Amino acid sequence: MKKVWYIVSAALLVVLASCQSDTPSMIELGLDDTYVVPRMKSLPLHPEFTGERYEWRLSCELAAGAVSDSLVATTRDYTFVAGEEGTYRLRLNIFDPVNPVEHLMQIVVRREEVAYSPYITRVYEYTPAPGQFVNELPKYEEGDTEESMRQKAEDCLAYNAGSIISLGGYGGYVVAGFDHTIVNRPGEYDFEVRGNATQGGSEPGIVMVSVDTNGNGLPDDEWYELAGSEYHNEATVKNYEITYYRPDENKTPEPGSSSSITDATYLRWTDNQSGTGYMPKVVFHKQSYFPQWLPAESLTFEGTRLPDNGVDKSGNGSYYVLQAYDWGYADNYPNNSGKIGFMIEWAVDDEGNPVSLSGIDFVKIYTGVNQCNGWIGECSTEVAGVTDLHIAG
Repeated sequence: MKKVWYIVSAALLVVLASCQSDTPSMIELGLDDTYVVPRMKSLPLHPEFTGERYEWRLSCELAAGAVSDSLVATTRDYTFVAGEEGTYRLRLNIFDPVNPVEHLMQIVVRREEVAYSPYITRVYEYTPAPGQFVNELPKYEEGDTEESMRQKAEDCLAYNAGSIISLGGYGGYVVAGFDHTIVNRPGEYDFEVRGNATQGGSEPGIVMVSVDTNGNGLPDDEWYELAGSEYHNEATVKNYEITYYRPDENKTPEPGSSSSITDATYLRWTDNQSGTGYMPKVVFHKQSYFPQWLPAESLTFEGTRLPDNGVDKSGNGSYYVLQAYDWGYADNYPNNSGKIGFMIEWAVDDEGNPVSLSGIDFVKIYTGVNQCNGWIGECSTEVAGVTDLHIAG
């Protein structure tokens, strides 16, 4: 799927006088002077010339007639997206002692011809970690492949279908996208993620976002974590890695401390923190917990591991409470709690530095906790949908 922009004209800059012959022409710069794009569609801009530093400044006429002018990026590349129709003026300055460049662009933003959906329209990847709801949500049938299970996950989530998928234990993930770009409106919640959390039944998932910088319509650009309330918690582990091993479904089960645990050593895992353990099998789910459509003998996941949130309130393993974190995680609060919103401005890079994104095209959600809670089983994030709050009505 290739993203298309409508270009009104490819401006031609005549190379200036001979005394300025080193100044690059507009064609050499790789940017046009005028673009026409639908609202809520990313327009990646990539100048061919480099410099010591960059400034992108955006101006537009406000409703009252005033003109806003703001510095929107200091990186070489910039992705423009606007949520409102109008004419925008963008100025790029490349600061270089030999060939300084200033280039002006006009971007006309028009209303889309077909109304956008506020919901997920595509699932690109569905790779759950092992878990008690895996092979059930969605249902695995013999002969299913990665593609057919991806399609089943899409059928559950796309266009507000109202079904749920399970991501399994720590690291299991889904990657989804939309038919438009979700615009970053600073100070506002930009989208929400629905799950099946209950009061005392929180299974937090970490949310990541990406911009279609290369314009190919695929989630193959850089990912940024939305730093929730536990991002700076000392107990949070960055660069965590876990490997799950395919279980022997015919081995003799080892009884657990509870009659609800049918095999305490069902599925082995190891991690990069010198940890090892087992995911138990519980009586409520008798199917294989390992994704049956994947042929590998082991699965490895990596990311940020959140602190354990399950607490045995009874002291004897009979009553567990899965506590919610303050904010910033999927499947963390009930859908009707008013606490399932996310801000794009929470995005950070791999080093934890805040990044400024004008909008996002893809989301990735993965289970953020590696914890088993007795007869309840492993902590596994479930996802029921993602909604753009700016066009949700």
